[in-house]
This record gives sequence, structure tokens and C-alpha cells, in this order.
Amino acid sequence: MRLAVIGAGAVGRSVVELAGEYGHEVVAVADSSSAVVADGAGAPGGGDAVGVDPDAVVARKAERGIVGDDDPADALAADYDVLVEATPTTLDDAEPGFSHVTTALERDRHAVLANKGPVAERFGDLRAAVDDSEGAIRFEATVGGAIPAVSTVEDIEPGHVTAVRGVLNGTANFILTRMAAEGLDYDHVLAEAQDLGVAEADPSFDVDGTDAALKCVILANVLSFGAADDPADAREFTLDDADVEGIRDVPGSALRLAAEDGRTVRLIGEATGETVRVAPRLVPENGTLAVSGTQNIVQIETTHAGRLNISGRGAGGPETASAVLGDVGRLE
Repeated sequence: MRLAVIGAGAVGRSVVELAGEYGHEVVAVADSSSAVVADGAGAPGGGDAVGVDPDAVVARKAERGIVGDDDPADALAADYDVLVEATPTTLDDAEPGFSHVTTALERDRHAVLANKGPVAERFGDLRAAVDDSEGAIRFEATVGGAIPAVSTVEDIEPGHVTAVRGVLNGTANFILTRMAAEGLDYDHVLAEAQDLGVAEADPSFDVDGTDAALKCVILANVLSFGAADDPADAREFTLDDADVEGIRDVPGSALRLAAEDGRTVRLIGEATGETVRVAPRLVPENGTLAVSGTQNIVQIETTHAGRLNISGRGAGGPETASAVLGDVGRLE
């Protein structure tokens, strides 16, 4: 498959670097201010394209802050099979990611998203765009990095899944793990996490539960629309529908008291076809949900197969890129 990658952060760069290993060719790459389009891929029917040089794209981005000398619009207009949307997540109107995806669909191209915004905030609009297109969308990478949460729910069939829950944010989980292990308070561990690069300078998106909530909203949409006999009867979820509580107010004393009872605290998100909740919860200290460090885990409650657990790296460039490229393979 010929890929156009929009977004040149850690995930976008990793897709560019790894695509060849998965048998795909990158013919265009764009960041917010520049693009590179392979020879022959400048327009549909323009000829046989030879993919861009991944090493040159990554090096140029590192050295000059741009991926090429073309305009970002040129990448959207290139002759590709699949658009990879890997720009940063935005809320509310989910732009510019939403427009990137709908541009691809209007051209009857497929789109694979790592950007959570369009799927969490405008799922109904995306479905409508897909209905009017020969293209399809996939978005495994929006939930849990390399963990195949969405595809597993789809394989089981959403009508046979009653709930999906789990630890879905590595930064919050690292902080809670360290607080429990060392008996430290939140502010101390947050500073440590920032020094290590585990937490951003502004950690709000992670520690306030927003990131985990977006992932749960996406899962709720998959459950709701997947189980509905008529899509018109499905409930569409956005972040506004989620009940969210973060970890800022979790005191170290709560973790110490929990440990005395063989329990610990984790930020748990849960999605059903009717509700989305994210909050710190007491879980058994040696239980399945008590993953440590930056690990994530997803529990899927099913009507016939019991409880399924999937754990792994929930973030990271190569990890998330593997989910993106797995989705590309599903579109072949």
C-alpha cells in the first residue's frame, strides 16, 4: 500500500521508518509547515511513484525542523492508497485531523488514525463520511498504543462485549506506581516523572484523566455503534459524556492505607455502550489491573468468553506505529 503520512512527531516518524518492514511504501510525508512528495506521486495517475527516503525525511526533520520543501497540501493531494493521520490530538472540532481524514475519504482513499480527536469527538461525522466513500477508516492506534483493543472488540463483536476497562495512561500509572512503591506524595513523583521524560511539562492531559477518557469514549462508540441494529439508534459519545476524575488529589497516605489491606490505587477507565467513567480506584495489589510503571492493560468483559486481558506498551513511537501499520494491513 502507498502511504501518505500526515504528522511527523514520534508516531509519524516511526511509521515512515517502519513501513517498509510491513511491505508498504511511503509516498508523501507532511508536518505542519512542510511536506515531501515522492517523484511520480504528485497527482493521481502521475506515474509509478518511488517512495520517499525514510532516513532522509527523519534526518531533515531532526536537523532543519521540516520534512521537505513542498507544501503540506501537496501531501494530501498525492497519489496514495492510505492516509495516516498522526497529527497531535485536538478536542472539540478535532481539526485539522478531521479535515485531513475527510479529504482522503472524499477521494475514495482509506485513512488510518493515530489521532484520537476525530474518533472521540466527531465519530458520527466520520461514519457519515465513510458511508459516502469507497474508502474506510481504522483507528487501532488511538486506544492503548500497541495493545489490540479495538480489533479484539471487533473480532468478538461489540454486541457480545458488555464492558471494556483498564489502565490506559502510562504517565498516570507511573506516578501511582512510584507513589505506592516509595511512599512518596504526588508532587514529588510528578517532578521525577518530568525529569525522566515520562510526564510532559504540562501533564494535565494525562494526570487529569483526559487521555484515558478519550480512549474510553472511542471504545464506547465502537460498542454503541457496533451493537446497534440501525446506526441511527446508536448513541454517539464525546468527551463531554465522560465522567472523569484524575489523580492530582490522590494522597500518598491513601496508597499506604491501601497497601495495608493488600490493595493499591490505579486510574481505571471503563466504557460500555451507555457510559464512560475514569477515576482512581482501589484494586488488588497483585491483581490483573495493578500493572506497574508505564504499562497499560485492557480488560474486555464478554457474554460468552468471560473476561479477556490484554497488556503491553500503551504509548511510544514504534509501539503506536505498529498498530497503525497493522491497520494498514487490515485494509489490503
